[in-house]
Amino acid sequence: MQFSMIFEAQLAKPTPERERQLLLDSVDQAVYGEEMGFDRVWAVEHHGLERYAHMSASEIFLSWVAARTSRIRIGHGVVCMPFNYNHPVRVAERVGMLDALSGGRLDVGGGRGSTRMEMGMYGVEPSTTYPQMEESLRFLANAWRKDEVDWHTDLLDVGPAKILPRPVQTPHPPLYMACSKRDTVKLAAALGVGALVMGFAGPEEVKEMYGLYWDTVRTRTPERLVTAETTDRFVALCPTIVLDDGDRALRIGARGQRFFAESIAHWYGHGPAPAEDTEDDDNIAALARDKEALVAKLNEANIPARPQDTGTFNAEHAYGTAEYAIEYVQRLADIGVDEIMCLIQMGTVPQEVCMETIRQWGETVIPHFRAAERSGSRG
Repeated sequence: MQFSMIFEAQLAKPTPERERQLLLDSVDQAVYGEEMGFDRVWAVEHHGLERYAHMSASEIFLSWVAARTSRIRIGHGVVCMPFNYNHPVRVAERVGMLDALSGGRLDVGGGRGSTRMEMGMYGVEPSTTYPQMEESLRFLANAWRKDEVDWHTDLLDVGPAKILPRPVQTPHPPLYMACSKRDTVKLAAALGVGALVMGFAGPEEVKEMYGLYWDTVRTRTPERLVTAETTDRFVALCPTIVLDDGDRALRIGARGQRFFAESIAHWYGHGPAPAEDTEDDDNIAALARDKEALVAKLNEANIPARPQDTGTFNAEHAYGTAEYAIEYVQRLADIGVDEIMCLIQMGTVPQEVCMETIRQWGETVIPHFRAAERSGSRG
């Protein structure tokens, strides 16, 4: 089992000065993650989603991280792949460049960029997002199999042309897909790419999605695959704050997750902007109230409440001492997940708390599971 961190670059009370510091702090967290034994960092791509995600050019962020590290893998978690966001040729060129410069440390995930804000900014038609994302993954998987790519389909007409530079990993870096619901988990498995699962609802939902993923892997057909070099890996999100004072970690984690959840509800569910001055609130109770309000709002609009809409309001995650985090991660390990993707950087969490959490994971949590693997057990 591997361990990673994901960066949204969330920011409460945004100003230009605070935004720049946030980006530099996130790089420092990623670099420290290598020192503390993490295997990978993931960076999202979002556009115009103030407070929720200021990570609009993740390839540049990942380049900075790659330049300051030597071992840790770097991952697009994920590239917005509908063509108006990123033409498939441009995605391939960026992938080749970053994989070459990092010495073959790149992983690449695909996503749809499905908020109204983002699709409106780039003129993306919602009905095209799934087929264009899949087409881009297929193109990426075939861009370097021959000296030239010659690609002609109903969606994309390229070549003959050379995609330069070429990646170190051949024929392409490992491919993944963002999965926030059951249908996309099954799609990732059918296409032969890894699943980046946003399991905010907790281990029970992760277990269900894990079963769906591997059931689909076992029954998929070869013609559906985007690549012969499949990436059959299941990556599960783990929101976490770890401190010696477990109660303080829970308070900070619940406050950070409330900001995260309300930001998602704002941009995906058209709720109000996230509350920012919540340090003295009962944020666990507020999360429950927010969940009920969002469910009611969705029902009024005749939209069924979905896990990705409501699961973010569940604060029962790895917030506490290192010993508690080990117990929580063990529940995910028992499911069989391949990678624990830690969500530490949330909009209201101070930098020193993020760094202390990374230290506690590196000195206690990760070594616990490494030792268990050496002894032949999962935990």
